[in-house]
Formats: sequence, structure tokens, C-alpha cells
Amino acid sequence: MDSIDTEKLNDRNGNDAAFSGCAVLFLGCSSPAHNLLSLYKDEQGKFSVFKVIKLTLIDSVGGLEGHEILKLHDADPFLGVELKFMAMLPCQRFLESYACGSLTQFLSQHASRLLTLPDGDVIETQLKAGMHTLDQSLQDLEICLEHIRQSQPVRLRDDEVSQLEQQLQNSFGPPSQPPQELPRNCFLFQKRVFDDRPLTSADQQRFAAHVGRDWKRVGRALQKHCRALKGPAIDNLAYEYEREGLYEQAYQLLGRFIQSEGRSAKLSRLISALEETKLTSMAEIMLGIQPRD
Repeated sequence: MDSIDTEKLNDRNGNDAAFSGCAVLFLGCSSPAHNLLSLYKDEQGKFSVFKVIKLTLIDSVGGLEGHEILKLHDADPFLGVELKFMAMLPCQRFLESYACGSLTQFLSQHASRLLTLPDGDVIETQLKAGMHTLDQSLQDLEICLEHIRQSQPVRLRDDEVSQLEQQLQNSFGPPSQPPQELPRNCFLFQKRVFDDRPLTSADQQRFAAHVGRDWKRVGRALQKHCRALKGPAIDNLAYEYEREGLYEQAYQLLGRFIQSEGRSAKLSRLISALEETKLTSMAEIMLGIQPRD
């Protein structure tokens, strides 16, 4: 099984933000007594089946962002789950999880807990994008990703799915409290208040020393509100400082951001970009938070 060359696909399809595509995940069970389609059709089992699928996707993709369920439908004997991907990275993670069997493992774990499926029952899956059955192409994940990109959504999210999403959100606990009023020039990270300030050369060095290959991901999060990083700027930095290595590439990225934004190049903006790209441990390093035991 080949891994996906994300840089190559970015060059072919444009940047990650421009990616979108659809796939249909078909789910079944080796035991007719625990057919997922029948359980979903039952009003008492519908929400539990949806929760199993949603939690499986979150585990496989690595979060809530960049994907959504558009519709669940009858594909007897399977339950069809129509998925939309709004960015390349979550789609890549989904495909890799599916190809290596992690997705099926997550699905079995959640189904065993929430649907009380016996351990001996085997979850059966199939993945399609348009007319292509992707299970036959899993040895080349770039082809699978391209098929998904070519399969564009033809519908908005189904009303029933929207209702189930809301029910799932409500089940996680009481409504969140209104956000606390922060002192001026402060920001929140992991429910803690930190003083905001302009980024310094020391921040540049710390960022470059720890971010590694993820510097481009952070750059694409920063570029949304920084004109100097728009367009091909990030790829140009990668090319210009390729010989110097990852440290220099990351150092120059943050330097370009600081130089362009001036005193508006705040620590809070960098932390927000790190949170957006799921680099929580990197954010903790930038804030000097001691690692948990």
C-alpha cells in the first residue's frame, strides 16, 4: 500500500483549501441478526447507529473538521453513508485509515459498545467514489483520492442527518456557558488565559526548532489573514530554502509573517493557527507549558 504524496497532489489539484469531493462508505455486518441497515431503520436504533458512524469518522480523520455526512441511505444489505470532504488532509487520513483497517477497527469498537454487537460479528465495508470501487485501488491511494475529488456532491446535507447531528451535540452535555470576558490583550488556550504580545525572534527560533515538516500546514492556516503568505508564497519559500532544510524554511515562514504584519503578528494568531492544524503540543511549546506527566 502506497502512502499519499500530498505535495504532488497539491501541485496537481491546487492548494488544500480548494479540495472537495465525495465518497460513499457502505457498512454491513456478517450477522443478519445485527444488520446495520435494519438497526438504522428502527427509530430506537437510528441515533445509536449514527453515533457509531460519527465517532468512527472522527477517530479516522483525526477531528471534526474537513468532512461531513450528507446522507444515510438504504443500499440493502448495506447501509450507505455519503461523505463529503472539504479539504485534502482529512480525506487523506480517512483513506489511509480505511486502507490499513483502522477504520473498521474503530467501527467495531464503537458498535460493540453502543449497539452491543457480539465480538464475533464482523463489520463489512465497501468504499466507492462515483462509479469507482476504491477497495480495488487501495494499493495506490493517490488514485483513490483523485476519484474522490472527481466525485463532487450533488446534494446538500439531508435534514434527517442535520437533526441527528444536533441530537448528538446535545447528548455530549449541557449547553456551553457564554465565553468569559477576557482582559484586553489576552487570549484563551485550553481554558487558560495568556497574555498576548507581538511575536519575537525568540519565538521564530522556537517555532523553527520544533515544528518540523508541519511548517507548511501552519503557513496555510496563517495565510488566510496574511497577504504576504497568499498564493504561491509558501511553496516559493519551500523551494528557495530547500537546501537549508526544515529549520530555515519554518524560520523564514514566521519571519515573513512578522515582517508583513508588524505588531499585528501576535502570539494569539500563531496559537490559533496551531490549534486549527491540530498541533496542540506545538502550541504548548510556544507558550512554555510544561508537558503533562
